Amino acid sequence: MSGHSKWSTIKRKKGAADAKRGKVFSKLIKEITVSARMGGGDQSGNPRLRAAILAGKAENMPKDNIDRAIKKGTGELEGVAYEETAYEGYGPGGVAILVQVLTDNKNRTVSDVRHIFTKNGGNMGEAGSVAWLFDKKGFVVFDKGKVDEEALMEWALEAGADDIREQENEWEVITSPEIFEQVRTALEEKQWIPQVAEVTMLPKNTITLNAKQAEQMLRMMEALEDHEDVQNVYANFDIPDQVMEALG
Repeated sequence: MSGHSKWSTIKRKKGAADAKRGKVFSKLIKEITVSARMGGGDQSGNPRLRAAILAGKAENMPKDNIDRAIKKGTGELEGVAYEETAYEGYGPGGVAILVQVLTDNKNRTVSDVRHIFTKNGGNMGEAGSVAWLFDKKGFVVFDKGKVDEEALMEWALEAGADDIREQENEWEVITSPEIFEQVRTALEEKQWIPQVAEVTMLPKNTITLNAKQAEQMLRMMEALEDHEDVQNVYANFDIPDQVMEALG
């Protein structure tokens, strides 16, 4: 299974634990704040803010938290000035890794990220070294047991989806970023609730890892995502199902 799909599944399983530690809320608040600062506090005219708010609601974030984050972004309330940047590099087996961060201290963050790469058998690369290996896409995932295959294909393609991919237990609907919301809304109107609905970076190709590399890779992914300044991590690894089962 591809890195994005595999890691998305693992993240969903451990999401409750992350929420208890407050990390999910912290990351979402940063994203809402920066989205409001860059595109204004009116979500009807700010797609990035609208997506961040929906993500917050999906995690049961209180409305007051969302409103405060928006006001900090628009300057109505005092808040920290976060800078958006990305780091690129390679993991075990030559896997390409793209790390998106929001930070108030770039020197601290780049040092921390470099340490995580080095500790887990990877190395940082130059800007642009791996970003070209990913495409920005809308990504909507449904549980196979909760949607009708033919109906999903019909409605997704009619709504403008680029592709529908079959995984072991899921259907992945791929769209262009521009019509992601249009496709997601059309499918949700059918009362189909997605497991994942986001604009993300999908790898153009993948690298298959052996058991040792896979263990290192998953440890690196978790360490990166656990960092308070890291918003998203994308990688082009593939872990065979039998290797994943052996790792538990």
